[in-house]
Amino acid sequence: MRADAQKRRARKRNLIYILFLLPGLIYLLINDYIPMFGVFIAFKNIDYGKGIFKSDWIGLQNFRFLFKTKDALIMTRNTLLYNLVFIVLGTVFAIFVAILLCELGEKLSARIFQSALILPYLLSWVIISYVVFAFLSSDTGYVNKAILEPAGKSGVNWYGESFYWIFILIFVYLWKSAGYQSIVYMANIAGIDSSIKEAARIDGANKLQEIRYVVLPLLKPTVIIMTLMAVGRIFYSDFGLFYQVPMDSGALYPTTQTIDTYVYRGLMKLNDIGMASAAGVYQSMVGFVLVLLSNLAVRRIDPDNALF
Repeated sequence: MRADAQKRRARKRNLIYILFLLPGLIYLLINDYIPMFGVFIAFKNIDYGKGIFKSDWIGLQNFRFLFKTKDALIMTRNTLLYNLVFIVLGTVFAIFVAILLCELGEKLSARIFQSALILPYLLSWVIISYVVFAFLSSDTGYVNKAILEPAGKSGVNWYGESFYWIFILIFVYLWKSAGYQSIVYMANIAGIDSSIKEAARIDGANKLQEIRYVVLPLLKPTVIIMTLMAVGRIFYSDFGLFYQVPMDSGALYPTTQTIDTYVYRGLMKLNDIGMASAAGVYQSMVGFVLVLLSNLAVRRIDPDNALF
């Protein structure tokens, strides 16, 4: 009888945990798993008159259309290179900010600094695009009117020169995302046993040596997990960053054109759902393979820090 009572109490506890998990599981099911049944759309020529299921099956033609375009190399190159830079610089800058904030401690200046960094993440890309436009507008922008022209230099047509946007997009990405990403590393740093740091100080380590030999090695597992997750989305791009911030300027396409923006423009102009679905399948499959390969590489080098 006593064992039965313990089992009933255990079931009640488990039921409470399941109820807590249920909203997240329902969201995951609706948002991530149910849409997977629509993969077959990528292999069909969608005819609204016939419906999705009765539309003609065209095999890989949507994929051929996606890669035969003259912009295929440009959009693939931009998507890959930007994401590689974002992963490297984003990780370095987020760790730097996390360490800086943890060293500042609970002072008022740390709270203000943290709020200032997280605030951009809460803003939509629409708002940020107008903030960027306020700085870079050829006619009224702050950079031209308050910096370049008073210095005796002619203003720059920022929305007509694609070269500058390589650096602008990287800067805007770091400005918007580094503060939020640093929270993950701050939580990790806060969980480090203080006795380890104290032992390093007793051994004569200065602050930089403490960061190098104590903090950074203990951040390694988190960095690997975050990197593997980012690698899985390396063929995706932040649509707002590459479409809204440059104001969809055609002159900037060599620099701002990515797979996502190309698919959106193609969908809006051609209304080709099959091609858009093919791009999504392509991105998902490549991301899945890259995660497996990256995790395999980590498992061979450092098995303890592999994701699976």
